[in-house]
Amino acid sequence: MKTTYTFCILLFSSILFSQTIISGKVVDAKGNPVSGANIFIEGSYDGASSSETGAFSFETSATGNQTLVVSSLIYETSKMLIDVANFHGKTVKLRDNINTLDAVVITAGNLEAGDKARVSVLKPLDIVTTAGSAGNIIAALQTLPGTQNVGEDGRLFVRGGEANETQTYVDGIRVAQPYGATTNNLPTRGRFSPFLFSGIAFSTGGYSAEYGEALSSVLLLNTQDEPTQNKTDISLMSVGVGLGNTQKWKRSSLSVNTSYINLAPYQAAIKQNVDWNSPYQSLSGETVYRYNFNSGILKLYAAFDSSRFDINQENVNSPQKMRVDLNNNNFYFNTSYKGGFGNNWQITTGLSYGYSKNKIKIDLDEVANDENAAHLKLKLKKSFSDRVKLSFGADYFITKFNEDFNPNAGIGGSNGYNSNIAAIYSEADIFFSKNFAAKIGLRASNNSLLNENAVSPRISLAYKMAKNNQLSFAYGDFSQTPSVDYIKYSKFHQFESENASHYILNYQYNSNGKTFRAEAYYKDYSNLVKYDTPSIQYNSVFNNNGSAYAKGLDLFWRDGKTFKNLEYWVSYSYIDTKRDYRNFPIQATPSFVADNSLSIVTKYWINDWKSQIGFTNMYSSGRPYNSPNETQFMNGKTKSYNNLSFNWAYLLTTQKILYFSVSNVLGSQNVFGYDYAKNPDSNGFYNRKEITPTADRFFFVGFFWTISNDKKDNQLKNL
Repeated sequence: MKTTYTFCILLFSSILFSQTIISGKVVDAKGNPVSGANIFIEGSYDGASSSETGAFSFETSATGNQTLVVSSLIYETSKMLIDVANFHGKTVKLRDNINTLDAVVITAGNLEAGDKARVSVLKPLDIVTTAGSAGNIIAALQTLPGTQNVGEDGRLFVRGGEANETQTYVDGIRVAQPYGATTNNLPTRGRFSPFLFSGIAFSTGGYSAEYGEALSSVLLLNTQDEPTQNKTDISLMSVGVGLGNTQKWKRSSLSVNTSYINLAPYQAAIKQNVDWNSPYQSLSGETVYRYNFNSGILKLYAAFDSSRFDINQENVNSPQKMRVDLNNNNFYFNTSYKGGFGNNWQITTGLSYGYSKNKIKIDLDEVANDENAAHLKLKLKKSFSDRVKLSFGADYFITKFNEDFNPNAGIGGSNGYNSNIAAIYSEADIFFSKNFAAKIGLRASNNSLLNENAVSPRISLAYKMAKNNQLSFAYGDFSQTPSVDYIKYSKFHQFESENASHYILNYQYNSNGKTFRAEAYYKDYSNLVKYDTPSIQYNSVFNNNGSAYAKGLDLFWRDGKTFKNLEYWVSYSYIDTKRDYRNFPIQATPSFVADNSLSIVTKYWINDWKSQIGFTNMYSSGRPYNSPNETQFMNGKTKSYNNLSFNWAYLLTTQKILYFSVSNVLGSQNVFGYDYAKNPDSNGFYNRKEITPTADRFFFVGFFWTISNDKKDNQLKNL
């Protein structure tokens, strides 16, 4: 009896504690061994790590069908159902984890700035600390490749495209009036302060199907999601004053900026090349309110701008100067929500409203125009896995523009238009591996004003050749309603959308604070607007028979590591472009294009002086112009443009900064082009007037004081 009892105990123990050996090898997608991988039976403590050869072996008391988990830091976790008794000498293949920092990023046509960017060509506060930018987002972007420095205009011209071919978005919602009001040959500025934005994505072409109504590029500005603390910013400047405040609560925060600019004292001290009756003045402000829900964030953004100036401009057609008195009021409101729901779903939605009103007196004539513009957006995104993400959505754009002309003599008139554009789009992000990715999209739109439909396919590919090197390619079709200068006469003429196709090939190297980009592109334009009169007017005969091309090479190098305390970047652009549009008799290079452009930006920190000094040199070859004294169209060329700017930021204390900058240090006599008389003189010669900057140099002095809880934050914290 005792012997039987002992035998039963031993048999039971053998069954209960019997061990089965699990063994195999872990390899990557190419069959190379993966060392240090964790292999275990799910729900147990039985497991091991793979050796340098990828081999593993361990004992388990589990039986039957079990889940074997194999995980490694840079690979996707593998889970497989196995039969414990038969899993010996098996090979487990792991796929690359596409969420790792060294995974491929689609970069063709995209230049990003901000902490969330995988590869950042600019920091948000480069906009403030770049010599010559004067806190203007657009001026800072003009130091990047693919842009044209059109000094008499001030807006963003990209790869042979006019300024209206670039659309601006705040938190994914369109801004209908992104620039301040101005007049002919007087440069404008962007309306937005850089301090409220945490990131910038500037697409020089081939952009996502999510965005439309832009032939050349889109500029995406993202407001801060969450400020770090309560603070107050005070700015005392040679051109005005500014005040900002941020309040942070448990789930919400509010940031407010306001400024008053008056150039009268400055222009009284610094000689001007133009005759001001009343120098530029503006009162502006903007605010962002944020509320964080458990699964999303709501933002409310609002900005206003009221400005005016009165100027006497030389007129080559008259011995008397032409007086221009302009008043502008602008308001922009934007609300957006971004959050997650359900099983890996994400929603982005919002709306914007923009209002701009101009009252302009040109000598004794009066022009008044106003624009109301709205944008409604809904986007849904579903992550089916780390490798496949699908997004789709809809846009609706509403624009109402009206202009009244009341001449001192003669008959006036009113022009304008109402436009409604509805669009839907879908786009898939597919990661075949961490080295190869694709973005494939399609956008379809209906324009009620033009009574037409458009379908625009877009695709981007990226392939990582080595650890720090990758290639990207992008193709896309794009369409846009013609400029307001034409479309306001739509009650007299039937217009069609203007079209462009982009082809982009990009190479990028990024390693240890160094970035190099080389990008070749080709743009093919069709359906551009042409007219038959010397200038645009209501009785011009319009058609959409125009065409154009633009091709070129953009190079960019940024280095913040090689030299201690020195950060610099170099941008070079070459472009070959010709257009047959407007009233051009032949296809020719337009007057806003320089074949070669070079920008060099440096920022150097001097510890002993508690200072950062910066230099920016911008060079471009001569721009074409048309002289009626020559038989060949657009045969003239201005002299080369050169502008060396300097700035100096001195930290009086951690939170008090004295800032000084000057543009065109060398006093280069730059010429942007020429205005020619409409009629010849008695000798049959057409007289001309140079188009030059409003001043040879621009000096700026500012005192910036930040008051915050930690007593460390300041307005130039990226120094």
